[in-house]
Amino acid sequence: MKLKGVTYDSGSYMAFNWRPDFDVAIVRRELEIIRKDLHCNAVRITGHDIMRLTTSARAALEQGLEVWFSPTVWDKAQETTLASIVEAAKEAEKLSQEHPDKVVFVVGGEFTLFTNGIIEGRNVMERMGTITKKFGRQAQQGQQAADPTEAIARLKAAEHNKSLGSFLGSVAGSVRPVFHGRTTYASLAWESVDWSLFDFVGVDHYRSARIKDHYGELLKPAFESGKPVVVTEFGVQTYEGAEVNGAGLGGNIIDGKSQFFHYKLPLLGRLVRPKLMRGKHVRDESLQARELVDQLTILDNAGVYGAFVSTFVEQTKPYNDDPRYDLDMGSLSLVRYYPGGKRRGTTYPDMPWEPKESFRAVADFYANTRPAEHKGAGGAP
Repeated sequence: MKLKGVTYDSGSYMAFNWRPDFDVAIVRRELEIIRKDLHCNAVRITGHDIMRLTTSARAALEQGLEVWFSPTVWDKAQETTLASIVEAAKEAEKLSQEHPDKVVFVVGGEFTLFTNGIIEGRNVMERMGTITKKFGRQAQQGQQAADPTEAIARLKAAEHNKSLGSFLGSVAGSVRPVFHGRTTYASLAWESVDWSLFDFVGVDHYRSARIKDHYGELLKPAFESGKPVVVTEFGVQTYEGAEVNGAGLGGNIIDGKSQFFHYKLPLLGRLVRPKLMRGKHVRDESLQARELVDQLTILDNAGVYGAFVSTFVEQTKPYNDDPRYDLDMGSLSLVRYYPGGKRRGTTYPDMPWEPKESFRAVADFYANTRPAEHKGAGGAP
């Protein structure tokens, strides 16, 4: 594994800003820690605001990190999405000129779910419902095999992939004239992508109990293009049972309504305290750490060129001593975040968070994994 990375969100936006507090000094310090203590050599920087993206990317580049510049434009029309991607690509090109061969532009991710017009639905939840309705019914009727590899093949052959391919062609064609470096797309394993448009094969690859025995095997089709394969996202949450449910919507233990009202409504939201859903939820940092190392080991053995653990910090899922309000249980982050700047960590007294066991586990894995010759798809383009 040559690229040892982590995802760093500068402020993606869905319903509310996922990083309410963007303090440049903290951003710079966090990226320094990612390079020196987490032992990463690459970071995938996501976000909606181009200023935040470029500020974070420049700070990462100054640390010597390779930057995968990843604008997140969600639940917008394709024309709006394309225009935003092109503007982001122009800024990425400026950074690439300043730091040659250190910037990769990720044109987007999971368009089938996050962009209007590819599959039915006005937002990601409705589009997920469309997928479940169409293909869930087939499963109930015995038309879809229980083997996840066959299920993925069926989804790849579905009609909506024509719309996805058309949009990806437009995106790639619009980005190339303004960004002259390497590009990729962060795909779902069940999206059908023409990888001749890009320099890397990118796959978001989360694990759940259903695909545990097939986790490495499901990546095999990604190597068929002969291009380097990078797992652009993977991760696990911090509670007992997270490894069964997976990190997707089925594994969400946070009460979404309380979280929405708290962050969406600046005044009234202060009266609503974000909480976990009803039920007994048990914090388990050790589980998160074990799962991440196990998945990293499988990915490394599969021959991926690189991987990005999702994610470094999630401000809207803060830690709380009271389990009812410990949203960090439902977080993928490698650190437990303390909101409001009222509490600082002990490992890093200047930071509003404390590393979790997963931070140390990933740091150890990266520190002890030699960037060997790539075993799957050849060297970087």
